[in-house]
Amino acid sequence: MSQSILLGGQAVSTVHVRPSIRIQKNILARLERDLLNWLCPHMPRAVTPDRLTGLGVVGAAIVFTGYVASQFELAFLWLATFGFVVHWFGDSLDGSLARYRRAERPRYGYFLDHSVDAVCNLMIMVGVGLSPFIRLDVALFALLGYFMLCMYVFLHNHVSGSFQLSFLGLGPTELRLAMIGINCWMYLEGGSQMLIGGAEFSSYDFALCGAGVVFVALFIVNLLKVAQKLRIEDSRLDPRAPIATAVDL
Repeated sequence: MSQSILLGGQAVSTVHVRPSIRIQKNILARLERDLLNWLCPHMPRAVTPDRLTGLGVVGAAIVFTGYVASQFELAFLWLATFGFVVHWFGDSLDGSLARYRRAERPRYGYFLDHSVDAVCNLMIMVGVGLSPFIRLDVALFALLGYFMLCMYVFLHNHVSGSFQLSFLGLGPTELRLAMIGINCWMYLEGGSQMLIGGAEFSSYDFALCGAGVVFVALFIVNLLKVAQKLRIEDSRLDPRAPIATAVDL
């Protein structure tokens, strides 16, 4: 698909946008898609994709506030849980609503959505690390692993046109549910610290650190697999053939 601008009264083609193939094989994909398909026609006209994106940011801010406030009152973990629901609603529905209303803006939507996702994920995990249950360095390690996996997704999308939204049957929705489960665990069990190498760690630290290790491992495994595949494919290319690019000015 190409987009054009008017220059001197004439339409000039500036950018070729190649639609991505969305690969979504997470456990809740079908159930979530059915729910989003039902929500789209029931949204008032005042609810726009951009406003839903903003609502997702509000949800992340609520999560951050709930975790930080849990230092003073354990019940604020329920506020963080509510924030995850708000974040899911805004983050998951914005693109679906744009496609339902045929109001897609491929480059703008892609750029804004994933930029906002990065900010929201940073906000959420810093909040997790400022709670009384999980160390900040552990939370940021898990975030680093997640960002590495996101980097792989974006790079793979660029070279293949396939946008992979899930790994090991898990996607963003399942990860939110996992964090809600950890919230319930922390609320019911409270703090439980153990001393390792002079530093205190909790069971929740090990759970989140394990998730970070899985993210990094998935990044490395998929990186090596795709790099090998691309090396073989590129070795068969005619070096005299022009190289296709995503942006053709």
